[in-house]
Amino acid sequence: MRGRIAALATLVSCLAVPALAQSPRLPAIPPASYDDAQKKAAAEFEAAIKRPPYGPFEKLMYSPEVMVAAREMGSYLRRKSAIGTTLSELVILVTAREWSQDFEWSSHAPIALEAGIAKATVDAIADGRRPQGMSADEEICYDFSIELLRNKRVSDATYERAKSRFGDKGVLDLTSISGYYTFIAMVLNAARAPAREKLSRFPD
Repeated sequence: MRGRIAALATLVSCLAVPALAQSPRLPAIPPASYDDAQKKAAAEFEAAIKRPPYGPFEKLMYSPEVMVAAREMGSYLRRKSAIGTTLSELVILVTAREWSQDFEWSSHAPIALEAGIAKATVDAIADGRRPQGMSADEEICYDFSIELLRNKRVSDATYERAKSRFGDKGVLDLTSISGYYTFIAMVLNAARAPAREKLSRFPD
């Protein structure tokens, strides 16, 4: 009997390991526990965004200086970049898909649809397929982002297409969107942030 109990305890322990391994990290810091730097960062965030820090910014509150810089950069890249908000959302989805980042995807897929990205395009990106029927501008941004994220560089032909259409500033902003949302995806993946929608993994 004692041996059976020990075996059962071992089995339960083994089954519990995967659940523990997937526990979220970097839990939200209660505002009442903020230090002076965190209070200042949170106040600046709420003044700019009209809500308290949320999502990845809750994680970034562990380093309020990084959070402030990230908020400022993200606000520009999402709303004021040289490629425009619709194409920015396309690039964000490509980046979220390549990093299999659930929170980033579930947050931005509805925004991309509202911004004018076709549902078929969103669905194809979610599946890891190259969308069919994209506009010329969407193709440029998709190809540029995929090359940069997968190959860690961009071919001359793809670079020149982007530069010809968006100019040097546009190319830099396009690159920066991929880079910024890669940073956000890394933070969220490291923190195991929960999300409403789960992307399939590569490989599954």
